[in-house]
This record gives sequence, structure tokens and C-alpha cells, in this order.
Amino acid sequence: MKSLRLMLPVVLLALSTVALAQSDAQTPVAQPEAQKASVAPVLSEAQKSFATMKTLAGEWEGPVTVPEMPEMSGGKPMHLSLRVTSRGNALVHEMQEAGTPLDATKYDHPVTMLYVDGDQLTLIHYCDAGNRPRMTGKMSPDGKMVEFELKDISGSPEMHMHHSVFTLIDANHHTEDWTFMMGDKPLHAHFDLQRKN
Repeated sequence: MKSLRLMLPVVLLALSTVALAQSDAQTPVAQPEAQKASVAPVLSEAQKSFATMKTLAGEWEGPVTVPEMPEMSGGKPMHLSLRVTSRGNALVHEMQEAGTPLDATKYDHPVTMLYVDGDQLTLIHYCDAGNRPRMTGKMSPDGKMVEFELKDISGSPEMHMHHSVFTLIDANHHTEDWTFMMGDKPLHAHFDLQRKN
């Protein structure tokens, strides 16, 4: 009996050691901080599209062609400014005729804001026509084009920007195609833009 009493603590100690070893084997191993930092967050399609659009930040100039109105084609080049703002959460797109001052009382100067809203890349165009079309965008599978479709409009819909396509050719060259509706008649403007800085 005395040997059994001596043996019981040894058996209990052995069992607790086995149980502890099994518990440690099932506990996940903590990753070093360097490994945690190298794991990139998964971006949504809207975030990927927005990241692509932000690469266009800078100053751009180039000719505009309007097939429906040849008299508007081949004049002064257009100047576009794109800048990332709001701690990287918005992209401001400003358009004007090259060489004109920023005087919105005398010259057209539409402003467009791009941002991610939930699972959508969103564009709001603050038009010289006095309205605000809202469009949602999707990037092409090859990552070279972002196309925006009209979602809704605030203000009079009679004359409004209806559709836009940004095509990235390389780091210093992109095109923009904007469709403006005048009633039920579309006008297509094609901008061929080179980076100025």
C-alpha cells in the first residue's frame, strides 16, 4: 500500500506533463512581427481601381476631339490636374482650357471627385451645367482602363455628363473619354493627355 501511495504522485505528474504537452502542440505559434507586417491586406475591386486612378496624380495636357462638333476639335489643348487629397481617400480631377486663368465666372472649370464608397469606386462630377452626376466605376481585367457608368444625378438631368472612360497607356500618357448628354443627343469628347510633371 505504501508503494501505491508513492506511485500515485508520480503517475499524476506524468499525466499532467502529457496533457500540458498536448495543449502546447495545439496552441498556434505566434508569428514574429516582421512576418505579420509582410502580409498585405486584401484589396477589394473598388480599392484596386482607386489605386490605379491615383497613379494619374499630376498635371496633364493634350488635345480634345469632339466628333459631333468638329469646330470644337483641334483648338487650344486642355489642361487637367489630378491630385490625391484627404489622406489618400479622394482624388480631385480639375479640367480647364490650357493657358486660361482659374476664373470660373469666365471659363469652364468642372471638378470631379473620385473615392471608394463601400464596395464601389464612385465619381461625382461637379458640372458647369449646374448638376452633379454620380457614376460608379469598374476596372478592366487587364488593369489599363476604368469605365464609369451613370448611377444617378442631382440637379437638372437635361444636360449632364453621362459616362467616362480613363485608359492608361503608360506612366506619362493616358486618354479620357467623356460622354455629355444634351437632351437625348450624346456628345463624345476624347482627351489625349501627356504628363506635364
